[in-house]
Amino acid sequence: MSSLRTAFNNGLALVLAAGLLAGCKKDVPTAPAPVPPPVVAPTPTPAQYGTPFAAVPDRQDAVIYQVNVRAFSQSGNFAGVTARLDSIKALGVNVLYLMPIYPVGVLRAVNSPYAVKDYLAVNPEFGALADLRALVDGAHARGLSVMLDWVANHTSWDNAWIAAHPDWYLRDAAGTILSPPNTNYTDVAQLNFSSAPMRLAMIAAMKSWVYTANVDGFRCDYADPMPVDFWQQAVDTLRHVGTHKLLLLAEGTRRANFTAGFDYNFGFGFYDALKRVYGKGEGATAFDALNASEYAGASSGQQVVRYTTNHDVNGSDGTPVALFGGNAGALSAFVVAACYQGVPMVYNGQEAGMTVPITFPFTSVKVVWGAHPDVTRAYQQLLAARAGSAALRRGTPAPYSTVDVCAFTKTAGPDQALVLANVRGVATAYTVPAALANTTWTDALHGGPVTLGRQVPLPAYGYVVLKK
Repeated sequence: MSSLRTAFNNGLALVLAAGLLAGCKKDVPTAPAPVPPPVVAPTPTPAQYGTPFAAVPDRQDAVIYQVNVRAFSQSGNFAGVTARLDSIKALGVNVLYLMPIYPVGVLRAVNSPYAVKDYLAVNPEFGALADLRALVDGAHARGLSVMLDWVANHTSWDNAWIAAHPDWYLRDAAGTILSPPNTNYTDVAQLNFSSAPMRLAMIAAMKSWVYTANVDGFRCDYADPMPVDFWQQAVDTLRHVGTHKLLLLAEGTRRANFTAGFDYNFGFGFYDALKRVYGKGEGATAFDALNASEYAGASSGQQVVRYTTNHDVNGSDGTPVALFGGNAGALSAFVVAACYQGVPMVYNGQEAGMTVPITFPFTSVKVVWGAHPDVTRAYQQLLAARAGSAALRRGTPAPYSTVDVCAFTKTAGPDQALVLANVRGVATAYTVPAALANTTWTDALHGGPVTLGRQVPLPAYGYVVLKK
């Protein structure tokens, strides 16, 4: 990393010094010549490690797998993830998203991986740069893209920027650096997005990982509170890395994230609807309107990432097994999240039927693999069906839901799919709408023909995925 840091720091020094040197010209007795604008030297691009990955999926076809490195394996490091890449691949995902891989601050700290001490280094808790590269190489060899979690809003209190560039931070009238406003995040210092040099340094650090670790994109933490024009600047820079196809995910909901150029927004609203429907008895029709509201502003295949758990809500709300009615309810909820519309995301351990939440700061619980192979097979079957159906991946949905059954068709050209998911813990019979009665399909999960009559019996939390 030392050569990367030297090149980065030298280039950044040129950027900062150029304006100062331009202002140091002495006045001359005659009329002064016009002072040219400061020359901003670009930060040198690091050397490319490896070969840019050519199989990054189109944004509509991604299936994301979130890895919490601390909890994923007994060793809690990159090597522990690399050792299970075959299992991750077998699940049916194609994008690996690694939670923050940077050194964690210790000043005023709570051991949060989102308190970044150094944007240009690897957390020694997880290994070295060589270990990260081995993980990325192993993922690419299996057809998996790799996204890094990027924390742009704030840094740890012992980040070197604090001492070197206090003006890069939000400060009060007395010059005291502040934590993020209107939050309880006192373990981190809020960056000042009015600082052009800070923005350049941040974006250069982001870009450096594309070259030094050959990664394929970023999940951008806490995206909504940050200025849209910063994200436009960052996304534009990253899109001009012509050697790489990058996937960019905003952990946010505002439509401006789409106009800034992100591929994805986060489906907070859909997750909340899942909790209300499965946990509080709200009707399954609650999902229908979200396909309009969460997609407001999306164009050209931009998507919403939908999930039944992630690192935040797993700790705060509980596991999908606890939230949605056991393994059967958790699977039913995931069918709805993965198939209705959008890009599905799996959080490590949910496919193993974990019942113990992985609580912050993610050091006290390890994923227990292999405890529920039937649950793992069900996830594999569903994601294989999605991969094999253009309608399930990209189709336009049409709702046919009732109070107790989430039902919809999806159409993409000649391909069609029909999904029925019982959202209750008791058996029910779904009355088939006239438009779908007496139609013949193929069971997308188990194979074989299925002809619909007037009713389809569904066991507690049962689901059916059909295609033609």
